[in-house]
This record gives sequence, structure tokens and C-alpha cells, in this order.
Amino acid sequence: MLYRTLGRSGPEVSILGFGCMRLPVLDGRHDRIDVPAATAMLHEAIESGVTYVDTAYPYHGASHTDPGMSEVFVGEALQDGYRDRVLLATKLPSWLVETRSDMDRFLNSQLERLQTDHIDCYLLHGLNAGTWKSLQHLKVLEFLDTALADGRIRYAGFSFHDESPVFAPIVDAYPWTFCQIQYNFMDRGYQAGEAGLRYAAERGLGVIVMEPLRGGRLAQRIPPVVQAVWDRAAARRSPAAWALRFVWDDPDVSLLLSGMSAPDQVRENLATAEEGAPASLGESERALIEEAAQAYRSRIVADCTECRYCLPCPSGVDIPRVLAHLNDASFYDDVNGIREVYQMRAFGKASDCSECGECEELCPQALPIQDLMKEGVRLFEE
Repeated sequence: MLYRTLGRSGPEVSILGFGCMRLPVLDGRHDRIDVPAATAMLHEAIESGVTYVDTAYPYHGASHTDPGMSEVFVGEALQDGYRDRVLLATKLPSWLVETRSDMDRFLNSQLERLQTDHIDCYLLHGLNAGTWKSLQHLKVLEFLDTALADGRIRYAGFSFHDESPVFAPIVDAYPWTFCQIQYNFMDRGYQAGEAGLRYAAERGLGVIVMEPLRGGRLAQRIPPVVQAVWDRAAARRSPAAWALRFVWDDPDVSLLLSGMSAPDQVRENLATAEEGAPASLGESERALIEEAAQAYRSRIVADCTECRYCLPCPSGVDIPRVLAHLNDASFYDDVNGIREVYQMRAFGKASDCSECGECEELCPQALPIQDLMKEGVRLFEE
């Protein structure tokens, strides 16, 4: 296992972190973890040098508002000496916090569920413009200062889910040790993106990458046009290995999280991590990854540049996001998976379109937006 430091002020961490959001389950039920199988996977990873274990309040729960089973599982699986061998990370459920006292209540309950007296890496979960404004008003930075001072947490960070302009003000608002962002070879401009990665690293924050495989879509059901690119490579690697190596190649990345759900995934990721040194890919390999990204993009449905001229929609439809979901369903040949993500999002859906046509008059790309909204309804809502 290779190791890097978590920013300028953080500890040494394994470059592979074990994400506990997609553990093996029983009967297809997300809230019923296959405890023996998941425990064996986690222990194998730790025995092989993984030192970062990531969970969160809602993981493996029935909904984002209920406490999930992941923290309970992790607390039990880290008994018998495993707790002392890892940095344990969990997150404050930012969207559920209504008062300053809620923050302490959630943290204290998480300590109990995880059977520990401290959380090594505590994150404000899923920050966006709305949750960040609310948490600031409720004095979340005072809460972090208190929790650090009394030893309930050792390092403070945040995970981010919003547009790029929201990111830098959060980075600059507190002496964070680290942040967590989505990043992979298809998402270099998504949310915080590569610009946010550089911004955080330049200010001394450790950068933890989530979704390096885009929820598994860069590892499974590979379109033939993309597989043809990988097949031409001199180095024989799986699509998952190529995607992970892309992230680890970046010296500003501290570690990446992989939500592993089967033993073979653990073993493949461990083997790939042995080669994950920064700047270890050759120029021809980086060019090959870019070619694979272009092969994915060749399957584009709506050539939207996200200029947002179509907004605000009179009917409240988030047109660029609907178009992005249509593209994702085509890129990754995964209509069912994208439908699930689409239905979880709280935004104006395609079915809200009134067919007024204003968006088409304003679109610089002359996209047939009304027809595309109908396609969104057909794929994701019917």
C-alpha cells in the first residue's frame, strides 16, 4: 500500500480508502448489510494496509432522513483492535440540522453507534449553498471548534455537492484539514472539479476524491466504443484500474474512496493501489484516458454547454440537469441507475415542461429542448 499526507496539517493516509456506502446486502435490501461478507472485506482491506474507513449517518438506510446501518456495522466490524489501525471518518447530516444543539446530538449519537470515543475525520456532509448558509447561521464553525477542543473529533473537513462558485468561499471560511469532492476522468469540470481540487490543495487542504468510478459506471457495462480504446493499451488494465490510476496520478489528491461491494473489487483495488504513485502514468497513457473520455462523449444525446441561457424556465424545469441525466444514461448505458438518481433529486423535472418554447429561442446550440424533455419523461418518469 502507498501512503500520502492528508494536506499540510493532516496525518498520513493510505491512498485507497474503504467507502462503506455500497456494502454487500441481503435480499436486495439496501438497509440489510450482509455483515459476515462485509466484515471479511473490510478486514482484508485493513490487513492489506488500508487506513481510512469512511461512513456516514444515512448510509445503508431506508432514506436520507433516517439513520442507516453503515455506522452500526462499522462500529462492530472495527472491534478486536481494528479501530486503532484506521482513521475513522463519518459526517454530520447537514440537511437534518435545525438547531445548534442538533450538531452535538448527532455527533454524540454517532460516537455511540461507532463504539468509539472520537471520530478521526469528521465532515460536514454534502455542502451546497443552502446547507452552508443554514449551518453558518446555526454556528457550525463554533461547533467544530468545540468538538476539536474536547477531543470528540481530530480533523475537520467537508464534502461538497454544488456548482463551482460555491466551493472557494467554503474552503476559505475555516482552517479545514481536508475536503471531499467528486472527481474522475469524466467529471473534471463537474461541481468543484479540477479547478476546485487545485484551489483546495494550494491552500493546504487534503483532497479526498469520491466517485472515482462514477458509482461504478466507469467500471461496468463498458460501451464497445470505449472498450476498444482500453483494448489498444500496451498495459493490460481493467476499466476500473484505468479510472483509479487517473485519480492517483494527480499529486494533489490525498486519497480516493471506493465503495466496494464484493471481495474481488477489494482485491483488484488493492492490487491497483500498489501502482498508484503520483505522476506514474506516461503521456501515452494519459492520452489514452482522454481518448476513452471522448469515446464516452461521442454517445452524447444533448450537446448542452451549460451556458444556462435557457434559465430560469417559466415552469421551473432545471433544463441543464435534465439534459445531463439524458447524456449520462447514454454515456454509461445505465437508464435504470440514472433514473434512480434523477428521482432522488429535488429539482424541476422534465414533466413540468409547459412547452412554451422560450428555451429553444434562447439556446445558442439550437437544441430541440421540448423533445428532449419528453425523452426525459419517457426514460426517467414513466
